[in-house]
Amino acid sequence: MEHNKQCQQCLTRIKASGKYQALLSNKTQVFEQRLEQNFPRLFRLLLTIYDNQYDLYSHIEALVCELLGSFKKRKISLKRSDEQRVLNPSWYRNEQMVGMAVYVDLVADDLQTLITKIPYYQELGITYLHLMPLYLSPEGDSDGGYAVSDYRQVDPKLGATKDLKALAVALKKAGINLVLDFVFNHTSDEHQWAQKAQQGDEQFQDYYFLFSDREDADQYDNALREIFPSVRRGCFTYLDDMQKWVWTTFNSFQWDLNYRNPAVFRAMTQEMLYLANLGCDLLRLDALAFVWKEKGTQCENLPKAHLLIQAFNVCREIVCPGVVFKSEAIVHPDEVVKYIGKEECQTSYNPLLMALMWESLATRKTELLQLSLQRRFTINNDCSWVNYARCHDDIGWTFDDADAGELGINGESHREFLNKFYTGSFEGSFSKGLGFQYNPENGDCRVCGSLASLCGLEKALISQNQEHIGHAVARIKLLHGIILTIGGIPLLYQGDELAALNDYSFEQDDKKKHDSRWVNRPKLNTNMLVAANTLGTAQHAVFSAIKKMIALRKASPILGESDTQILLLTQPNLLAYKRSHATIGTATFVANFSEFPQTVSLHELDVEDHLELTDQISDTRYTNVRELTLAPYQILWLTK
Repeated sequence: MEHNKQCQQCLTRIKASGKYQALLSNKTQVFEQRLEQNFPRLFRLLLTIYDNQYDLYSHIEALVCELLGSFKKRKISLKRSDEQRVLNPSWYRNEQMVGMAVYVDLVADDLQTLITKIPYYQELGITYLHLMPLYLSPEGDSDGGYAVSDYRQVDPKLGATKDLKALAVALKKAGINLVLDFVFNHTSDEHQWAQKAQQGDEQFQDYYFLFSDREDADQYDNALREIFPSVRRGCFTYLDDMQKWVWTTFNSFQWDLNYRNPAVFRAMTQEMLYLANLGCDLLRLDALAFVWKEKGTQCENLPKAHLLIQAFNVCREIVCPGVVFKSEAIVHPDEVVKYIGKEECQTSYNPLLMALMWESLATRKTELLQLSLQRRFTINNDCSWVNYARCHDDIGWTFDDADAGELGINGESHREFLNKFYTGSFEGSFSKGLGFQYNPENGDCRVCGSLASLCGLEKALISQNQEHIGHAVARIKLLHGIILTIGGIPLLYQGDELAALNDYSFEQDDKKKHDSRWVNRPKLNTNMLVAANTLGTAQHAVFSAIKKMIALRKASPILGESDTQILLLTQPNLLAYKRSHATIGTATFVANFSEFPQTVSLHELDVEDHLELTDQISDTRYTNVRELTLAPYQILWLTK
């Protein structure tokens, strides 16, 4: 009761303040209603996060006024969209949602020319376009754009902010949702806050973690995980000009923000709402597991990290409830799911599915994939997985060692095998990838490569072995078939639909050669499109199959808001799952992760009573059969 009284007193004082009153108008009634509804939660969260900090009231008052200012700047068309989505809160969970992630300058020349690519995305069936970081960032190495120097300025090589706004409008007219990155764990060392800190401004030095004494830094650093060990050791960088150590989890030019300072939360909330007001529909929360720091911990997945994200979420609900958060937590599977919820992130990458599909392709066995998905695929019905087979980043083997142990698999040695397999150093491997960030102390390593090259197409095309080419194409179709049907938003990565191969040109670029992730960031060109539209090529086989499966998905309501059940099969090479809805019906999917034909009984698939089944992908009908045989790497989509 005392808390409620304090909360109401606080809100009453804020609403009576001159600054708040000056912002009010007859067009802010919706904001006031949302503020009344959501303020108690915001008040509670901030009091918990900041432990009743002495000046917290002034920050809360300023924050509320800043939220009102952002609401007033939001375009009428976006406010109307917010209202429609409030009435349809699961709008992002329907079967029409099909995503693609792109770097603007790798699929077009700039933002203006990207607009001319919209018909291509419409033809393919894309309704969700994630533009990888396009903000102003340092010249040379910028961690692929994730070192942000100015959230409100577009990289001049890509255009200007007006071009981004024009693109957002064009995408909206085309029925494509715009996704942008909210890079909120760190800024570039060229950001104005960092520059002011370097100039001695104590206010902005408190925006980061800066230590004059290395022992102070070590109190944190000794417990931290190294993310990029081949770039530098430890998570702190020494600044000669300042004679201080700064926290840099990822790269020396990416300074971690100090959210213990409520001014940082306020400042980043304004940047978040600026991006929302540009017209984006989803915000990808980058590196969200790292945002809260405490001594003696690994500084990942801490309770206050979740509270902080919830506070951002309340601000979103007040100003732009039509925008959705997407979690990028590439951590232990049990930690990934903790970020998913209406009060935190409504959508989330599914790194477990991604990593274990590759694990199953390497081993030809689905036991670990099946067990892991049975335990962790089900999430809040209001939320959605974002399922992907590849992305701009590396593949980390984030399965649970306890799950593996139950199956007699040693997690450490299995990861070593997977790294060798996908870098082509394991005898008999079909793959051609590169290692990434090998840590000599613990042997940890990740893998990079384009989807097609990791699936074996690069090696097969070099040898011109037609059987191997066919298997590689089938693997690509298999992975996309699963992400398009298993439940959630499927997310393709640029060029995967064209079967783009590894791009080794980065090895000749001094600014990129230290970062093998560039191998899976090829610049798309006319030749790729020509090959994809030339009958008889492997690229055409991939492109036409993916295009067909996207069309099938979008015509199938069962792939929207329906339940997913991972089926338990005794056949170790197969993965099966069922999608079901009380009024729509059911569909059953079976995937063969082996290069050999595999047979499964209808009894195991729980479809034994159906006298006639149809595979939607191949348009094959099965009548009065008791078992089905899958071709190498085939996926079946079975309906009555």
